[in-house]
Amino acid sequence: MRPVPSAVKRLALGRRLPVHQPERLGLGDAERLKAVRADALVVTAYGLVLPRPALDAAVHGAWNIHASLLPRWRGAAPIQRALLAGDAETGVSIMQMEVGLDTGPVLAQSRIPIGDEDDAGSLHDKLAVLGAEMMLAALAQLAVGRVQPVAQSAAGATYARKIQKQDTVLDWGRPAAELERAVRAFSPSPGASTLLDGEPLKVWRSRPAAASGLAGTVVQADQDLVVACGEHALQILELQRPGGKRLDAAQFLRGRPVQTGTRFG
Repeated sequence: MRPVPSAVKRLALGRRLPVHQPERLGLGDAERLKAVRADALVVTAYGLVLPRPALDAAVHGAWNIHASLLPRWRGAAPIQRALLAGDAETGVSIMQMEVGLDTGPVLAQSRIPIGDEDDAGSLHDKLAVLGAEMMLAALAQLAVGRVQPVAQSAAGATYARKIQKQDTVLDWGRPAAELERAVRAFSPSPGASTLLDGEPLKVWRSRPAAASGLAGTVVQADQDLVVACGEHALQILELQRPGGKRLDAAQFLRGRPVQTGTRFG
């Protein structure tokens, strides 16, 4: 329960480089950035809006590693929104930052497929590695004057709004395929959620099943736990009670028997 410095900070301190961590970026911070006389600023997962003086502090501006194929999924949660939408692919865009939200010209872009087993955690890790490699390559291109920014098209632009608590609640009236994508989109955090007899549960792994019934009703509860959806059904593979461990369905049912006909949600 103690703060741990990021890998970037640990590396900088190990090389005796100055590290500044302002809670907000004010005019004084922008002047400090400008005094460094950097060719470009590298920004990733920073969490603060950069004001215009900060964006203009380097010769070639601020460059951002964004985890989507811009202009698709501008905003705070591109990985989760791509999974929720059932996108077949995603990727990384190296973008020159503007005052607008992820609207700046794209300096480089790479695509990767979204696998059937991918969740937000696995995609994050793949895109983190890809984004780091791409940023290094883009900076190398800048050094030899070969960077060519490409303006984003307004066509196809979508907004990946921040994930809210209500977004994680499984709506059993939706098709099973959508709920399965939601489970993957909210893993490993914050977890897809539902209720069973008023008790909150987290659902961590699932897959669509060829069954039907009243939406939210348990249609199988032996070794497998299958819940009917608005279309087809969802087999819950791993779930968790409050304060408990993650359990596969068979383990869960041994400790907390469920009858067919019981309602989730």
